[in-house]
Amino acid sequence: MNMLKNFINGEFVDAKNNNSINVLNPSTEEHIASVSIGDIDEVKYAIECAYKSQKNWESTPAVERGLYLKKIAKKIRERADELTNTIVKEGGKIHALAETEVYFTADYLDYMAEWARRYEGEILQSDRKDEHIFLYKKALGVTTGILPWNFPFFLIARKMAPALITGNTIVIKPSEETPINANIFAEIVKEINLPKGVFNLVYGSGSHIGSELANNEKVQLVSLTGSEPAGKKVMEEASKSLTKVNLELGGKAPAIVFEDADIDKAVSYIVDSRIINTGQVCNCAERVYVHESIEKTFVDKLVTAMKNVAYSDPNKNKDSMMGPLINQSSQEKIHKLVKETEQAGGKILTGGYLPTGKGFFYPATVISECNNKMDIVQNEIFGPILPIITFKDFDEAIHLANDCRYGLTSSVYTKNLQTAFKAVDQLEFGETYINRENFEAMQGFHAGIKNSGIGGADGKHGLEEYLRTHIVYMNISE
Repeated sequence: MNMLKNFINGEFVDAKNNNSINVLNPSTEEHIASVSIGDIDEVKYAIECAYKSQKNWESTPAVERGLYLKKIAKKIRERADELTNTIVKEGGKIHALAETEVYFTADYLDYMAEWARRYEGEILQSDRKDEHIFLYKKALGVTTGILPWNFPFFLIARKMAPALITGNTIVIKPSEETPINANIFAEIVKEINLPKGVFNLVYGSGSHIGSELANNEKVQLVSLTGSEPAGKKVMEEASKSLTKVNLELGGKAPAIVFEDADIDKAVSYIVDSRIINTGQVCNCAERVYVHESIEKTFVDKLVTAMKNVAYSDPNKNKDSMMGPLINQSSQEKIHKLVKETEQAGGKILTGGYLPTGKGFFYPATVISECNNKMDIVQNEIFGPILPIITFKDFDEAIHLANDCRYGLTSSVYTKNLQTAFKAVDQLEFGETYINRENFEAMQGFHAGIKNSGIGGADGKHGLEEYLRTHIVYMNISE
């Protein structure tokens, strides 16, 4: 099977390194593509091409840069079925979610294109007579993006769109688990005649070529969405050239269900927030804290709902509720964690078994009688597992929720507005969802604190991650 080609300086080029990584369909374990492990010289060449094209791209009026993003969005919609099926095949995502990702990506490009006339600098008051102070917002230069496999297509746009609209160029490295959708994105870029070098795509393993994407002296920003260890490695490499970093790392979102919550809605939203992409989303609900007075009613309904979540091959069943995990390693890791939790005193109420047959599937699982010291409560699961813990009062709930090294997302279920605002004031997370599922908006700001990352994405503030300031003091006296 032929290896996918890198996309550098507007052209598809063969990889120099013939050592390859197999891309598997996680539903069937079928070999569907190959990618090179990556070559440092190719990465350097891609960065050099991005560097040479950046000044011309920055001098292009922002509104014209935005038109290119809109052209890409249009072509994405035209190839939506192909892209949807590709994401299902290589990532194991259910059809409905894959389709949502495709159209959301197109919408995101259109949204970012609209910032062309909106981002702006400032005029500041001076302390001196006949002096004007101007604060310009300018492009950083060359940026790089290292992508995960869980939302592989959308994350291209999340990093590329704000970079390009603000006058930067970019080199993207897709995940070696899900590279085929990125190849289609590059085909679209070539088809709409985006100027050469503005968008580049290199394949390979992060451990092999990630350091060059982070520490190359011509790179002004490296953005990674991935694990906490990967983020620390990127930060270490970026420090060698003092490159700015933007990191979205792990999450361990608590869902707090207070005694006055609408239990049916809470169950529905928490299940939706746990099984989305088979639990492989950083802002998924990862642990549930329920008030002891409603524990039995809540848990009974939660277990019933999770039992009704059936997994199946989304390539064959377009109505599949849940697909597979991304690979065998993830499947084995999650099952080991479940069994360790059971041995430590957790009680499996549904699921918790390792399926037989082809595909890296795992059932929706609920475990009660957990405590905050357990690994399953402290470490990111990235699978359809829900540990349950009870609490006595508001203060205990907040303490337990904050007792974690991650701080990405959180959710609260209550009918009491005072309780909701009090929780928002005290929760140590970058995002909090009140009486709804865990899913952010493109006009918001997706950012965590603690070990969940540095910087953020989306909206005005995400756009500004790709801008630098240039302040000018102008004396106009004779």
